Formats: sequence, C-alpha cells, structure tokens
Amino acid sequence: MDNKVLIFSAPSGSGKSTIVNHILGIYPDSMEFSVSATSRAPRGEEKHGREYYFLSVEEFRQLIEEDKFVEFEEVYEGRFYGTLKSECERIWKAGHVIVFDVDVKGGVNLKKYFGDAALSVFIKAPSVEVLRERLIKRGTDSPEAIEERVAKAEEEIAYAPEFDYILVNDDLNTAFAESEKVVEDFLDDGRLNYSTFI
Repeated sequence: MDNKVLIFSAPSGSGKSTIVNHILGIYPDSMEFSVSATSRAPRGEEKHGREYYFLSVEEFRQLIEEDKFVEFEEVYEGRFYGTLKSECERIWKAGHVIVFDVDVKGGVNLKKYFGDAALSVFIKAPSVEVLRERLIKRGTDSPEAIEERVAKAEEEIAYAPEFDYILVNDDLNTAFAESEKVVEDFLDDGRLNYSTFI
C-alpha cells in the first residue's frame, strides 16, 4: 500500500463524510484521514489538529507564499481550505494510505497532483431535489444557506467526469458496498475494475 491516496469529493449533503468514515472504519490500521487546514473559525466541539488545522487568514496566506500546500482553495471570500504537504508526509511516514474528504475543486486538484497514486471518487445524490431535501432535514443551515449550497452543488456536479469513479448515493448500504469494492480494487492492483458495476 505504498504512498497511495484516496480522494472523496461531493457537493454538500451527498453523504460523503458518512462514506469516508465507513471506509476508514474498515481499514483502521492502514488508512488515515488527512486533516485539512482552514481559515474559518472552529464550530462547536471542533479542535485544532482533529477536524481541521485552524489558521488565521494571514497564516494561511503566509503558508501559500511558502508553497506549503499540495492544494488550496478560497471557497468563499476570505475562507480558505487546503491540504498541507506536511500532513501528507506525516501519514505516508506512518506507512498509511491518505484519505481525503475534500470539496470538488480540491478533489480535482489533488488528483492532478497525485496522478495514478490516487483514486478519486465523486459522490452524488440521485438528484438536486434529493440533495435539497437532505440539507433541509439536516437542520443546520438557514433556507438562504441551503439555496446557496444547492446552487454550488449544481456547479460542482459538472466536475464529476474528471473523477475516476462516480458513486450515486441513493441507498446508503448500496453506496457502502460499492465504495468498499472500488477501494479494494484500487488497493489490490492500483486499477479500477469498472465492469463490477456495469
């Protein structure tokens, strides 16, 4: 499993984090979640170094200047997210596969950076309407924020063909099984066996 990378991206509300946590649970001794850096403030019980590396906008810009990121994105004005090179080195040094749970543009950039060492999976809801319903049910966003996320999701879906694999999360157990198989194929020989799902 030398220096391999798994990249999971999806519009908000597609079930990405649930699927990522499922995969990490199957491989607790050989995979590690890559903690991203962000310039946003911690929410709730979030801790520096666990959910994110929380940096000020100035600190983030300084690290960009010093070329310390594999990739970064200014998702909203003054709101940066990125992957530190030091985080990748730390995980590989431990002999683990890096697992990324990143936004769609970040996923595209990571795939370009890591090339064949990476498997990139785009997770999507069956439809934009289902996505909207899931965001409403989650109950964490205002109606305006939900519409903003839905508009962003419509834009992000256009990037799906740039990923190695598109997983439609209609039924969670089916999505779990499909993600397990795709990951297993990649870890076994570095290639995807697309015929499994055709």
